[in-house]
Amino acid sequence: MSKDTVHTADIAAPSRASALPADAGDAGYSKDLKHRHVNMIAIGGAIGTGLFLGAGGRLHDAGPALALAYLVCGVFAFFVVRALGELVLYRPSSGSFVSYAREFLGEKGAYVAGWMYFLNWSTTGIADITAIALYTHYWSMFTSIPQWVLALIALAVVLAVNLISVKIFGEMEFWFAIVKVATLVAFMCVGIFLLATQHDVGGQTPGLSVITDHGGVFPHGLMPVVLVMQGVIFAYAALELVGVAAGETAEPEKVVPRAVNSIMWRVGLFYVGSVVLLAVLLPGSVYSADESPFVTVLSKIGVSGAGDVMNLVVLTAAMSSLNSGLYSTGRILRSMAMAGSAPRFTARMNRSQVPYGGILLTCAVCVLGVGLNFLMPDQAFEIVLNVASLGIISTWVIIMICHLVFVRRAKAGLLARPSFRLPGSPATEIVTIAFLLAVLGLVWNDPEVGRKTLLLVPVVAAALVGGWFAIRRRVADAAGRELADLTK
Repeated sequence: MSKDTVHTADIAAPSRASALPADAGDAGYSKDLKHRHVNMIAIGGAIGTGLFLGAGGRLHDAGPALALAYLVCGVFAFFVVRALGELVLYRPSSGSFVSYAREFLGEKGAYVAGWMYFLNWSTTGIADITAIALYTHYWSMFTSIPQWVLALIALAVVLAVNLISVKIFGEMEFWFAIVKVATLVAFMCVGIFLLATQHDVGGQTPGLSVITDHGGVFPHGLMPVVLVMQGVIFAYAALELVGVAAGETAEPEKVVPRAVNSIMWRVGLFYVGSVVLLAVLLPGSVYSADESPFVTVLSKIGVSGAGDVMNLVVLTAAMSSLNSGLYSTGRILRSMAMAGSAPRFTARMNRSQVPYGGILLTCAVCVLGVGLNFLMPDQAFEIVLNVASLGIISTWVIIMICHLVFVRRAKAGLLARPSFRLPGSPATEIVTIAFLLAVLGLVWNDPEVGRKTLLLVPVVAAALVGGWFAIRRRVADAAGRELADLTK
């Protein structure tokens, strides 16, 4: 519902309005997520296959400068989550940034935010089930099973977990995050030991000489570092899950600031720290996109079974991402459905207070991904990754625009900002938006991936415009019904 409608309703019936949730899509949820769940959801969102697997190919392309790329993108990712955290404390909502877009940008803003986020996670879900199938084929006992069958099994398992209850989702994410953190900590301990003892690693003596003797920090120049930025931003996707999860926790004002503030040091430690370690242990040319960089290092020092262990961890990370995608899109679509901008069935909840309609819609798109795995198993991952990157960047840009409007209204005395704030506003939002758009524009220099991604922009824009004209009357009717309920 638009800001003007809310204002009118408040004047007409303040007592009634205060008794209802600010977003109709927030009604009916349980508050079963605990502090440890939200905290680990934040960690899980910051650590995924982008690090465990993707860092290998990026190290090969960009060299040690990849650590700078992770650091720079990590700072802007933190700004986005910090802005979202402030909005959450202003008004917790399971609709998260879609609900805030509705309040600060109107129904069109909420419509674009919601469907771009759905585009992000539904295509990421396809990438995840594709990755799960590829990782499972690593073990010989599964090589005879078609890739599409493994993808379908993975989707069915995660769907079942999501439909049971939010508490089960929280527990699953908690343990997924524990596995990822424990693996990184163990590797970093091994890496630091190798560095401290100058232990031979694949014929190389660890240290800064590994960097200086192989082209320095920018062995291939600056452009490869710019081109990997899109993939680095994809690696940070899911950080915004903290905002969605806040709607199902009993004490968001205590839980959210801790989870958000911890993201920055985790990014510095796990992403930047790990990449720096990898860079001083082996030259970037040794790493490849086909193998986890951690497996590359461990295999060079003769650790047996390293590939099996890391493959299991990467498999866990992909399952975690798929799990998170189904969870978040279910809540976002329900918020949209209550406003008329998503199919009505996506507003439905089961007895466990899980919005199963939206989850099933996301699964339906993922089933198309199973078909893609059947038709083009070698290209499925690359195709959906391009589409997902558009959704991620647009979602983050919308969050920052919402925060800009929020701060402007706070300065006008229309609302109060919480004490937990994004520093440097409005400059921080403007610089972050400019950075994200620049990354999207600069990938045109990559003819293989970047240009294909940018060529999708007019296609997606046309689909959004057509969709809006198809549902705008339903959105207006939903706003009218909500206004009538508020003024009864």
